[in-house]
Formats: sequence, structure tokens, C-alpha cells
Amino acid sequence: MLTKKKKIIVLVSMLALLVITGVLNVFLNSSTQTTETNAGYDYSSASFFATCREDRTNTRNESIEHYKQIIESSASSEEAKTNAEASMEALIEAMTIETSMEGLIKAKGFTDALVNYTSTYINVILRSSELTETEVAKVVEIIQSQVERDIDYIKIIPVE
Repeated sequence: MLTKKKKIIVLVSMLALLVITGVLNVFLNSSTQTTETNAGYDYSSASFFATCREDRTNTRNESIEHYKQIIESSASSEEAKTNAEASMEALIEAMTIETSMEGLIKAKGFTDALVNYTSTYINVILRSSELTETEVAKVVEIIQSQVERDIDYIKIIPVE
């Protein structure tokens, strides 16, 4: 059993480590923010849409590659392979729906659109400072013509 003096030393040591961890966290986060600010990022609307598309494409490519590895692996069970195939098909279907919706929205006169389609929600980000009721109705009509989704599960966000 630890004596009172040893317990105090252990507690003080733990407190010191906690303080050091907090200081390092603040220091590292501030240097990361400084680096990002100085890296010359352009947060304009055009850059926002391009960056989101690139991030989405990269993430999806990684997911598809992961599914392919599971499907092609001899160590994977049949159930794992079946689940990977189903997930990959769902992802490809979502990608197709998003691309289709984005093209149709642009065809209706919007400068740019980014659609995120899930089995439950659809998020649409439009390059626009604000949207009129008519514009929102156009977008909802396009979405509902492509998939059966109640308006409560559609979110339309304007971005300047």
C-alpha cells in the first residue's frame, strides 16, 4: 500500500502531466491553424465546391477500394463479400443519383450544385446568396423526380 507521501507524489505527477498535455494541445492546435491560414487556402464559393467534390471523390474511391479488397480476399467470408458487394453497389448508386441531380439542378439555371444523397436524407448545396421559394420548389421537384423522398428529408443550403 502506498504511503501518504507517495500518493501525493503520484497525484502531483499526474497533475503535471495533465497540465503539460493541455499546453501541448493548445500549442499544436494554434500552430496547425496558423499553418492552414498561411497555406493560401481560398474559401471562396468556387473553391468550396471544388474542394467538397474532391474530398467526396477521394473518400468514395477509398471506400470502393476497401470493398474491392474484401471481395477479392480469399480470407473474407462469403457473408463479408456479400455485404461488401451490396455496400459498393449502394455507394455507386448514390454517386449516380448525386451526379444526375447535380446536372439537372445546373440545367435549371443554378451556377453550381453539390448533392449529398443518403438512404434517409438529401442535402443540396447551391451557389447562391439566397433562394426564392420558386428556386427551392424547382430543386425539390428535381430531387423528387429522381428519388421518392418527402420534403422533410431534403435540405437545401445556399452558399455565396
